[in-house]
Amino acid sequence: MTSTLATVQPGSFLTLHYRMAGPVGDVINTFDGKPATLTLGTGELSPTLEAYLLGLAEGTHTTFELPAGTAFGPHNPAMLQWLARQELIDMGEPDEEYAVGDVLHFPTPDGKGKFAGSVQDFRSDEKGDAVLFDFNHPLAGRAVTFEVHVIGIL
Repeated sequence: MTSTLATVQPGSFLTLHYRMAGPVGDVINTFDGKPATLTLGTGELSPTLEAYLLGLAEGTHTTFELPAGTAFGPHNPAMLQWLARQELIDMGEPDEEYAVGDVLHFPTPDGKGKFAGSVQDFRSDEKGDAVLFDFNHPLAGRAVTFEVHVIGIL
């Protein structure tokens, strides 16, 4: 009787450790904590990253080097947006101090989800105080190292 290891297929439910890093280091790393659980095809990982997982056998530990822009698309300058300080106050953050690199989570227009923006710069002029946010994924337009250890597949 021959036993074959399960392999990652579309729709697989996975338990895995993974790390995504760019030129400045890790953006996410589960290797030091609890493994992630996710279902392929539900948007928890980008379709590009999911494609790298397909066919991997349970127990596989491997690393992929993705060229710049492959994992999360190109960096889109239109995703850099100034937000008036008053808008942040109106969202319930009246006394919050921000620093470049801070990540804030904003509600989606329908109020059912959230999206992130990272602080890039500050401005104070005749229009008032404002904060420049980058709403691109932190690894958009960058080369990505994607390390994965597939622990279990259902």
